[in-house]
Amino acid sequence: MKKMNEDEFLREFQDLLAIDSTTGQFREVHDYMVKKIKGLGYECIETRKGGVLACLGGEGEPLVITAHLDDIGLMVRHIKKDGSLMVCPVGGLHAESALHENIRLHTRDGKVITGTVQRDRASVHVTPDKYFEIAPNYEENVVVILDEDVKSDKDTEALGVQVGDMIALEPRYMYSNGYIKARFIDDKAQAAILIEIMKALKNEGLKLNRKVYMYFAAYEEIGHGTSWLPEDVVDVLGVDIACVGPEQTTDERKVSIFCKDSRFPYHYELNNELIEAAKKEGADYVLDIFTPHYGSDGDTSIVAGHDIRHACVGPGTRATHGYERSHIDGMNNTFALILTYITE
Repeated sequence: MKKMNEDEFLREFQDLLAIDSTTGQFREVHDYMVKKIKGLGYECIETRKGGVLACLGGEGEPLVITAHLDDIGLMVRHIKKDGSLMVCPVGGLHAESALHENIRLHTRDGKVITGTVQRDRASVHVTPDKYFEIAPNYEENVVVILDEDVKSDKDTEALGVQVGDMIALEPRYMYSNGYIKARFIDDKAQAAILIEIMKALKNEGLKLNRKVYMYFAAYEEIGHGTSWLPEDVVDVLGVDIACVGPEQTTDERKVSIFCKDSRFPYHYELNNELIEAAKKEGADYVLDIFTPHYGSDGDTSIVAGHDIRHACVGPGTRATHGYERSHIDGMNNTFALILTYITE
């Protein structure tokens, strides 16, 4: 089975993790991807809202393969009287998952301020037990504490902090015994896989079996990443996390081919083509269904009215939208399936 250069893949993943890109905060990661694509010798298309398409070449039946660059995160909702910040989620970030995480707040004038997500009463020794019976939530008891000497809302405002400022969580990358742990495996690991596929096409002189775009979208986490597509596209293949859970067949060391999510079934015939590619290459795959809280950018394209077939594949990932974990084998199986599907 084809495999990536694992060291290069892990470097690419870490480079992407180092760029804060909470949904809407796209410019830095957008420009990074433009430079990366052009450096590999491909042309690209830049969307107005944020998002980059690499044009890989090939002829006939155009396919978009998409992975997204935006991350879930937080936004400043209100500056409290004590100088702490009431926040709201951007994307599906539950309060209990964000709690205790270190953050970077980005002001509109370009300043970066560090801090921590905490309960508003965080010291166990001086807090009644009944307080901890209340689940953490952004409306009542979860705040961001800045690493600054602030005692009032005026102190915080003086730092340049405003309502609407973006807050990114620390990714906390770790690699151990083949396991990859970090926030934002969804979906920066998959974006790194697509970069490695672009490298393989160039380095190995592989020939595409159809026209292929790679779309690095910027708004997937809030539901409109690939609502726009080039007019000639007939198929969309999402590359995203496959969720590990008690009722799932998904495995961290395998690639999942999605049959259905919380919105729609995926295209039956396109899935059959992917299954045949996996068998041909010897990629270790499973079929799975993801409900009740899953959707992909291919769904977005369908809802936008595009006449396309859509499918989605990806490596098994544990603790999705939290501190996630996957395995390098799952990444390699995803790489092998996609590369086999698009080459002669």
